[in-house]
Amino acid sequence: MTHYPISIRPFGVHALLIEWPNEVNEAVLENILQFQNHLRINHLSEDNWEMIPAYNSLTLIYRKAPIDFTEFSEQLKVWYTQLEEASLPQRFIWRLPVCYDLELGIDLKGVSERLEKSIEEVVNLHTNHIYTVYGIGFLPGFMYLGGLPPSLELPRRAEPRLRVRKGSVGLAGKQTGIYPQESPGGWNIIGSCSVPMFDPKREDPCFVNVGDKVQFYSITRAEYDLHKIEAEVGIYKLEKTKWNA
Repeated sequence: MTHYPISIRPFGVHALLIEWPNEVNEAVLENILQFQNHLRINHLSEDNWEMIPAYNSLTLIYRKAPIDFTEFSEQLKVWYTQLEEASLPQRFIWRLPVCYDLELGIDLKGVSERLEKSIEEVVNLHTNHIYTVYGIGFLPGFMYLGGLPPSLELPRRAEPRLRVRKGSVGLAGKQTGIYPQESPGGWNIIGSCSVPMFDPKREDPCFVNVGDKVQFYSITRAEYDLHKIEAEVGIYKLEKTKWNA
């Protein structure tokens, strides 16, 4: 197993931040998830600790009392050097439906023109790739999905919108993602996902975890409208399979 150089710094009195090399790299992300799983199983109780992985970092938050940073950071370094072939938490690949109708994908026509590709080519490229969830944040349930094909890379919009519709699927830089709520945003919107990414009424409000995979598939506007109704009444069934079975 690769042991990357890590650094540890305080993140408030109840938390600290462990950082890996600053790169978007799936091997780094897997190492973070292995260390998180190792800590959860062997050292840090989930009842007392919250752990938040993302890209090249792992945030640890102690719920009960302030952290003795000097002592605890040294202990973490020891635990990391002892990390062997630790297992990864179970991960899933989620198939998520997206309607690429021009009324919903309000930037799709402009994106196709800027990329010098037909709309069909843009949709095929977007749906033919499997993406990795590198982080969840900005909004509750907002997934930062890496693995976008280089031929779809575009900078964020020069002028962000004040309102982006819930469910909007966008492109920005090397990433794609879904807006889980209506919010301001500057991503290039190419479609809309018909199922909610975040529901505070569920026991697990965001069903996707960092390290999971996502693949989009194209649906018609009629299917989109049907899925929306099914999701509202709680009968829509998400499609998932085990990734690292």
